Amino acid sequence: MTAHDIAVDIRGLDVTFATDGGDVHAVHAVDLDVRAGEVLAVVGESGSGKTVTARAVLGLLPETARVDGAVILSGTDVVTASAERLRALRGPEAAMIFQEPMTALNPVFTVGWQIAEGIRAHERLPAREARRRAVDILRKVGIPDPERRVDDYPHQFSGGQKQRIVIAQALVLGARVLVADEPTTALDVTVQAEILDLLRRARDEFGTAIVLITHNMGVVADLADRVAVMYRGDIVETAPATELFAAPGHPYTRSLLAAVPRLALPDRRYEGEGGAEPVVRAEGLEIEYAGRFSRGGFRAVDGVTFDIRPGEVVGLVGESGSGKTTIGRAMAGLAPVTGGSLRVLGAELNGIRERDFRPRRRDIGFVFQDPASSFNPLLTIGACVAEPLLVHGVSAAEADDRVGDLLEAVHLPREFARRFPHELSGGQRQRASLARALVLEPKLVIADEPTSALDVSVQARVLELFTELQERFGFAALFITHDLAVVDLLAHRVVVLHRGRIAEQGPTAQVLGDPQDPYTRRLIASLPVPDPVLQAERRALWERETRG
Repeated sequence: MTAHDIAVDIRGLDVTFATDGGDVHAVHAVDLDVRAGEVLAVVGESGSGKTVTARAVLGLLPETARVDGAVILSGTDVVTASAERLRALRGPEAAMIFQEPMTALNPVFTVGWQIAEGIRAHERLPAREARRRAVDILRKVGIPDPERRVDDYPHQFSGGQKQRIVIAQALVLGARVLVADEPTTALDVTVQAEILDLLRRARDEFGTAIVLITHNMGVVADLADRVAVMYRGDIVETAPATELFAAPGHPYTRSLLAAVPRLALPDRRYEGEGGAEPVVRAEGLEIEYAGRFSRGGFRAVDGVTFDIRPGEVVGLVGESGSGKTTIGRAMAGLAPVTGGSLRVLGAELNGIRERDFRPRRRDIGFVFQDPASSFNPLLTIGACVAEPLLVHGVSAAEADDRVGDLLEAVHLPREFARRFPHELSGGQRQRASLARALVLEPKLVIADEPTSALDVSVQARVLELFTELQERFGFAALFITHDLAVVDLLAHRVVVLHRGRIAEQGPTAQVLGDPQDPYTRRLIASLPVPDPVLQAERRALWERETRG
């Protein structure tokens, strides 16, 4: 390998952040290189230093960071480069694909304008030519009807399409290096497979070097050529992907791989009372949102029938827009039922008045996808967890005791009640969110994508905790997710939704082990597994299922 083959050369990178509580040593003398046409995956838990290392490649660290060592990109040391030189490098030489495209895109400008803005910043081109190139790159990343959609705004695109647009921004100037920071974290498995396919084509067709930051070991197996494992600021292991998955050398790497949820686990059998009245029963359920400005309404849920028995966990899976979150909200009385029947805890929700349903809210717990935004940042964790108790008339003293007991039940110290949400990690906040959902001892818990944004090891602990709490307290649960491996781990039965209708439902082992519907087979084929050899076979299956 010659120096010309190396797209990025990181030597002795050391990063320390100055904070009010003292210096935080985030990255410890890291050595890494990324070659042209190679995908290097940097993996590890939150706080391991992987994103800090990746952002150093483009000189995107904040002013509070003290950086030592060297990051050589196109013959330039990014660590010591001037602001003018960094602006010249960003775009033509290296580009960043951010984790959350909605925050990376400006909501007040069209996507075409935003792509063309990067072109105009580096090349003197007429507006018409910049627009033509924006249309061309949108077509290459798979946006349908790009000539028309180039004038649309970010909110008019789905999550997967927005991620494609962010990738288009990164590719439009022919960057030699792409830094992709968790580019598929919150995406459906089918959309994730398409994004990974797009990144693979960028590597193969343009010789682009890709630094992939992720905690999803299935994504690593699907895309990476080499893997660097980070733990508390250090690189603890680097190896070709096939070697690392076949024989991980470091104990931390082995623990990461062991934490990955996999399909084909032993079936969780429902052992409740067979003749008991269901906690939830939907029959021909329809939920339609009214149209605006004389437009017709949109039917999000169309003729859905299923039930949830006492103490049973039902997994509700499907892509974004399939109607699964709408069903969860309707069960909690947060979305109107417009047709059919939906009985929750003995109450018919079709036509029910809010004041009649309010007493039953005490028996329903809700776990949200992002606890950081569902907690009030001005209240302590204890106050947030206790709020449902106080709303329902429990005394403050009794509430404090109950909150302390529940925090211990979700494996958090009682002292955390005095902390604020921002002082907890993502996994700790999600445990506190579970405590809040259970504080009123509900008969039904609705969990909406509660682990999608968590590190794989943190996710494993939260899922184990959910199973432990469900068996201990005996509540029924609707677990909404797009991760089929999570459903296989938790659910007694699974309901597969596709465009508002049920594609398939039944015992989890039966549906996932022998899927009958083509859509279910496509979902399963889209799920990457932490084994590069097996994943290559599954990728070929996915291509056959999606492309005929």
